[in-house]
Parts: sequence; C-alpha cells; structure tokens
Amino acid sequence: MTQSHPRISKAVIPAAGLGTRFLPATKATPKEMLPVVDKPAIQYVVEEAAAAGLDDVLMVTGRNKRPLEDHFDRNYELESALGRKGDAARLAKVQESSDLATMHYVRQGDPKGLGHAVLCAAPHVGDEPFAVLLGDDLIDPRDPLLRRMIEVQERHGGSVVALMEVAPEQIHLYGCAAVEATTDSDVVRVSGLVEKPDAADAPSHYAVIGRYVLDPAVFGILRKTEPGRGGEIQLTDALQQLAADETVGGPVHGVVFKGRRYDTGDRGDYLRAIVRLACEREDLGPDFRTWLRRYVTEEMQQP
Repeated sequence: MTQSHPRISKAVIPAAGLGTRFLPATKATPKEMLPVVDKPAIQYVVEEAAAAGLDDVLMVTGRNKRPLEDHFDRNYELESALGRKGDAARLAKVQESSDLATMHYVRQGDPKGLGHAVLCAAPHVGDEPFAVLLGDDLIDPRDPLLRRMIEVQERHGGSVVALMEVAPEQIHLYGCAAVEATTDSDVVRVSGLVEKPDAADAPSHYAVIGRYVLDPAVFGILRKTEPGRGGEIQLTDALQQLAADETVGGPVHGVVFKGRRYDTGDRGDYLRAIVRLACEREDLGPDFRTWLRRYVTEEMQQP
C-alpha cells in the first residue's frame, strides 16, 4: 500500500560560493547572477522549484551576494518607469522574478562545504522533507526531474538524489552511488555513496547531480559529521549514513535522469548552455541558428 508522506513545499538553494572559475567576471558579481541568454542563472533554478510546486525558497548566501536578494525583490522605480512608457512586455519580465515564490535568505558565514550550507537551512526548514537545488546545475524545464523526485519521495519516504550515468573517466568529479534496481526503470535504491572516487574505486557509473529531496533527519547527521574530502562537511557523507541505516531517516532512492542538463559552473558548458537555449528560443532562435550555421561553416573552411 502506498504510504502518505508530508507535502514538500520548501526548497533550499546554496549560493554562497565564490565563483573563482569565472574570475574576473565574478569579482563583484555573484556567479549565480551571470546571464544565461537574458536571465541570470539563479532565476532558472527558482523557476524550476516553483514549477515543481515549491513556493517557499530559502537561499543560503554569503558575502557580496546582495544582488541575489535585489533580483528577487520588487524594483518599484524601474517598474514605474516601464509602466509610464507603456512597455508591458519588459514590465512583465521584471515582475516575473519577484512573483515566483516567497523568498528567504540566510548567510552561511564560513564556507564549510555543501553539507554545512544545507545545515544552515535547518531552522527554516524544521521537521519536514525539503528539496535542495544547486545553482550550477540547470535542468531543462521540459524535463521535470524535480517533480519526479518529489513523487518518489512521497511514495517511499526518506531521501532522493538525482543521478546521471557518466563516463568512467568523469566519475572522479562527482559523488558516486552504489545502486540496486527497483520495479521502476528510472528509480534505483541507493545502498552507498562515495564522494569523488577514483575510477577504479567507483561503485558504479552513476554520478550524483545537483538535485536532492531530503528527509529532515539529515540535519542531525550533519551536525555530527566531521569535515571530509577537501576539509569540508560533505552532504554525500551524511547521505551515506542515511543509506546505511534506514532506521535513522528512511531509505535513499535515486532518480536516473536522462534529460537535458546544463552545468553552468564550467566555463565551456556555460557557453554551450547559452547557445543551446538561445537556439531554442522562438524570439531568438531562427536568426541565431542561421548565423551559427554560417559561422560554423566558415570556421570549418579555415585552413
């Protein structure tokens, strides 16, 4: 019989990173505010949470992150100016970000890793399951990964991680899951997790990507978790404990994702994300694709 679990309404978005891979652009601008076509990357993430029914969003920030709060707040002066001009289209775009969800903010303080950032959300989340969305991972809105993860959590309880199959030579870049099949083709049971293993030691080719639906029991584990790889408190270590002992906070499942994901934390993937999303836009795509074909053809003809 299907179990009934509390409805998930809260999302946590860690956004305290320094964005060093994008210097000097991120010297004074948060990396989450870098534009992907004509919206900051972080807006895509909040839109994903809202589309999955999560109307309460907590952003875990750090120093120099005030532009994130300003972006999701109202800008009455700008709205008034656009209204006087009769520019309804741009006015709607400006207001869109402030209408997505109820936004909250907390400072991480010391950058002690993803596990510590999640722990900073404990007073706000309380004793209920919640989602964690990493801002570097953009999931195409046509691929409702988070909604599927919430369905799995509501059915089984416990925690759910997003998994993607990657090449063996890339597994050292991710947390890696040991898995067992279930009756659902896109769902696996997670029996163990390792943070950034060498290819020879990896229990599978399934990498953990930046979406989680977590049982609140994770907070108690994180409070006791010692710094791990890189001297940081790793969320993977806490999830490993949940997977090893289901009596603590229920099972850990994984949703195997085969859709479109854009890693905006990598400069090359960031550029590819902009090109792909621009090509698919109705307002930009036709002209942009024509130019891109011509440009690629000319480059291939160069000696």
